[in-house]
Amino acid sequence: MILKTAKNVLKIEADAIKKLITRLDDSFINAVDILYSCKGRVIVTGIGKSGWIGNKIAATFASTGTPSFFLHPAEGSHGDLGMVVKDDVVLAISNSGETKEINEILPIIKRLGVKLISFTGNLNSLLAKESDVTLDVRVDKEACPLGLAPTASTTAALAMGDALAISLLKKRGFKKENFALFHPGGQLGKKLLLKVENLMHKGNEIPIVSEDASMKKAIIEITSKKLGVTIVVGKKEKLIGIITDGDLRRAIEKYSDIMERKMREIMTQNPKTIKASSLAVEALRIMEKYSITSIVVQDKNKKPEGIIHLHNILKSGIV
Repeated sequence: MILKTAKNVLKIEADAIKKLITRLDDSFINAVDILYSCKGRVIVTGIGKSGWIGNKIAATFASTGTPSFFLHPAEGSHGDLGMVVKDDVVLAISNSGETKEINEILPIIKRLGVKLISFTGNLNSLLAKESDVTLDVRVDKEACPLGLAPTASTTAALAMGDALAISLLKKRGFKKENFALFHPGGQLGKKLLLKVENLMHKGNEIPIVSEDASMKKAIIEITSKKLGVTIVVGKKEKLIGIITDGDLRRAIEKYSDIMERKMREIMTQNPKTIKASSLAVEALRIMEKYSITSIVVQDKNKKPEGIIHLHNILKSGIV
């Protein structure tokens, strides 16, 4: 019984969204054009469940390049309409189109000369008639068996808001680098902003030996720098290889005179490298692909300028 009810709710709400697709027309294009041309902010308003949906839509706009905030219509009629200026655009959400609190602020919105876009399920409502553009978000029925709790209607409004926000994102040419600027905190922000240069070991922290160094020197470098690896450089300090703990173990098994061996006999040639300006998440991708724990950070002259270890990435919190 419970699963049957849940499946029916999801079906009703999915059907509500599917029907929005068939109703998209030039009104949607006009709404995107108005929002794209807006020199101010997009003020989203709605009350009750529509208000909560409006809050989410405003947040999505703001995080995808369209300055926006939510205005409670009841507070709007008690002074908060002072936040609205002539260069703004108002997006009002009301399934009935006859929400008292919204209708009370319509005259002020019109007097300010602000463009008005509405989401409503009633195209004959006052809100629809007063809007510059009306987007039809009507649903055949709510998922609530009593037909009382806003369910399918709020889902439809939310989906339409996402459609607008993403259409604007595409029209603005908004990129992941722009997105990162508005999401500096948390795992998402770190993935988009944190670069190799922010995490790599550099200067005296880099384990590095020349190709002519003794095996003792290489072992000391691996041990003292505590990264389980040392970089090997050749002429003009250019990268030629890397020696890992694994390389040493294999060499000990292979050679009885390990301490007499040259760097070139032990090292792994052509190690994986990355630029300091690369995203740290790209370094992680390389490590996972090749099952390695360190990557040499190489400059444009093929000289090592750092090294990044898996532990540095894990400690950064991007995974």
